[in-house]
Amino acid sequence: MQISKMAVEGGGKEMNEIKTQFTTREGVYKLLTHSEYSRPNRVPFNSQGSNPVKVSFVNVNDQSGNGDRICFNVGRELYFYIYKGVRKAADLSKPIDKRIYKGTQPTCHDFNPLSATAESVSLLVGFSAGQVQLIDPIKKETSKLFNEERLIDKSRVTCVRWVPGSESLFLVSHASGSLYLYNVEHSCVSAPPHYQLLRQGDGFAVHTCKSKQARNPLRRWTVGQGTLNEFAFSPDGRHVACASQDGYLRVLGFDSGELHGAMKSYFGGLLCVCWSPDGRYVVAGGEDDLVTVWSFGERRVIARGHGHKSWVSVVAFDPCTTTIVGVDGDAPAEFSGSDDDFQETPAPAAAAADFGRERANSAQSRLSKCNSTDGCAMSVSYRFGSVGQDTQLCLWDLTEDILFPHLPLSRTRTHTNVMNATTTATNATTTTNATPNANSTAGTNGGGDKTPVLSHPQTNCLSGGSLPRSNSLPHSTAPPGGSTPNSHPKASSIMESALIATGVHKFATLTLAHDSRKERHHEKEHRRNHSVGYVGSKSNDKLNQLSGSRSATGSAGPGRTLGTTLCPHMEEVPVLEPLVCKKIAHERLTVLIFLDDCLVTACQEGFICTWARPGKVGLLSSQNPGSSPSGTVV
Repeated sequence: MQISKMAVEGGGKEMNEIKTQFTTREGVYKLLTHSEYSRPNRVPFNSQGSNPVKVSFVNVNDQSGNGDRICFNVGRELYFYIYKGVRKAADLSKPIDKRIYKGTQPTCHDFNPLSATAESVSLLVGFSAGQVQLIDPIKKETSKLFNEERLIDKSRVTCVRWVPGSESLFLVSHASGSLYLYNVEHSCVSAPPHYQLLRQGDGFAVHTCKSKQARNPLRRWTVGQGTLNEFAFSPDGRHVACASQDGYLRVLGFDSGELHGAMKSYFGGLLCVCWSPDGRYVVAGGEDDLVTVWSFGERRVIARGHGHKSWVSVVAFDPCTTTIVGVDGDAPAEFSGSDDDFQETPAPAAAAADFGRERANSAQSRLSKCNSTDGCAMSVSYRFGSVGQDTQLCLWDLTEDILFPHLPLSRTRTHTNVMNATTTATNATTTTNATPNANSTAGTNGGGDKTPVLSHPQTNCLSGGSLPRSNSLPHSTAPPGGSTPNSHPKASSIMESALIATGVHKFATLTLAHDSRKERHHEKEHRRNHSVGYVGSKSNDKLNQLSGSRSATGSAGPGRTLGTTLCPHMEEVPVLEPLVCKKIAHERLTVLIFLDDCLVTACQEGFICTWARPGKVGLLSSQNPGSSPSGTVV
C-alpha cells in the first residue's frame, strides 16, 4: 500500500510505463510488436468523436494453415487482413479489402463462421446512423443494406451478432434500447413497421412485425431504459444476455422471449457482457469500475472484481486456461446436462417460435453437477479478462472456493501474490490476503467480443499441480472466535448511502478500505460524468422475485434494488483481486479477444496488439529472427 501511495503522489515512472510483458502461473505473455495491426500508415488515430475500435476474427479454412482473417474499424475506415498472429509479422501494405465510409461510421461487425470459405465470407457491419450492411470482403462486394431508410430505427447500432448455428439470421442492438431480428433473405419494410405485442414483462417487451409477407425485422425486443450497450448469446444460442445503460443485466430466452434472470450494477450503466464457455456464468462490466460474476443456475451475483480505475469496456473468458480437473488428477470431468437443468419454469410450448433457424438441435453440453456428496468432487478454475478506459488489462481467476463456498475445500490450494506474480503455498483454511494491488495504476480517463467457445474443457494449457484459490477478499461474515480482516460493513454501508444520496458524481473509483477512502482526493475523477440515476430508479419487484431476492427495504426505500440479490451490498459477496493488472496502452482499451496461441487487445488509437501465450513466442522468432520484442518481465 505504501508503494502504491508513493507512486500516486510522486507520479513515478511505474505509473506511466506501458508493459510489454506480464507473468502468470502458466508463464510469460509477450507483446509481439511486429504482429501489430493498424492503419497502413501507422499514424495514431485522432479518436475524438469516433466510435470505439472493434475487432472481428474468422477462419476461412483454406487448407494452407493460415486461414485466420481479421477485420477492424478505425474512424470511418474498415480494414480486412490476413491475420498471421504469432506465426509471422503483419504486412500492413496489403489489406485484402479497405473501405472508407462517408456520412456515417462503422460501430461494430461480426463474421459468420458457418459460411466462411477461402473464396467468400459474410461480414455484417453496423453503423452510427443505424444501418446494417452485409458485405463480402474477399469478393469485395456489398450484398445488402438493412434499415437503409432508417425506418426501423434511427439510433446508432451498438452490437451485431449472427445467431449461433444460422447462416441467415442475425440480431442487432441499438442505442434506442431495442433489439431486432433480421433474416438476410428477406427485404426490409418499405414503410415504418407496425408491431404486435407477443410478450411483455418487467423491463422488457417482445413484438412481432405485422406484415402479410415475410419482412424484416422479424422481431423486436425493447430492453430496459436507455442504450442497450451490448448483448451476447449463450454458447448454445438459447439465451441472450443484455447489458443496458440502466445498469441491468437481463438474460432472455431467445425463442421464448421470457426473462430468465437479472442483475443490477452497483451504480451506473453496464457496458459489456460475456458468457463462460460452458454457459453457467455471465460476467458484466461497466461504469461502477467493477466486473460482476452472475450465476445463471443460481440466478444471483456470486462475486465482484475490483481492480480497474475507470469504466470497464470489455470482458471475455479465456477457454484455454479454463480447467475442470478431478481432485485426484484424473481425466477432465465429462460435460453433461442441458439448459433444461437450469430452468426454474419451463417455457410454454406456444411461446416458442421457430424462425426457420438453421442451427444444430443438439443442446450445448454443460458441466456435470458434481460435488462432494456424490463422490464426484471437482477442481474448477475459470479465467476471464477485462480491459477498460483506464488503459489497464486485468486477468481474473474464478475458482471453486468462490463458486461453491458451501462445500469444504478438499485439499491445499496455492495463492498468487499479485504484487510480484510469484506463487506461494497457502493452507486451505487461511483467509486470503486482501491487500490492494500495488501495480494497479490509474491511467487515461476518457469517453464512453467474440470469445472462442469450446465444447470440452482444455487442461493442457496450465502446468500440473493444484489449482489456485481466487485472489478474493473474504466474506463479511466473521469466522468463529475472531473477525475477518479487511472487511468494513459499516464503512461499506456509509459508502452505499453516499452513492444514493449524491448520485455518485464524486465516486470515480470504489474503494473498500478506510485508508483508500483517505486517498480518494488524490485520484483523478472521470472526465465524463457517470451515467447515474438508476440506483434509485423504479425497480421491478418481479425481477426481485425472479432472482429469489427479498423486497428491498431500509434506507434504499421501497422498490430499490441495493441490498437485494439483484444488487447485494459490497460485503455480501466475495470481492476478487486481479491476478494481473497492467497498463498496456496510452489510450482507452476497446478490445480483448482470447485465441488459442495469443490474446488480442486494441485501443482507441487504432492499434491492434498480439500478446503471445507462454511458449508461443518462439514460433514467430524462429521464422523472423530478431523480431521478438525486448522488454523487462514485470
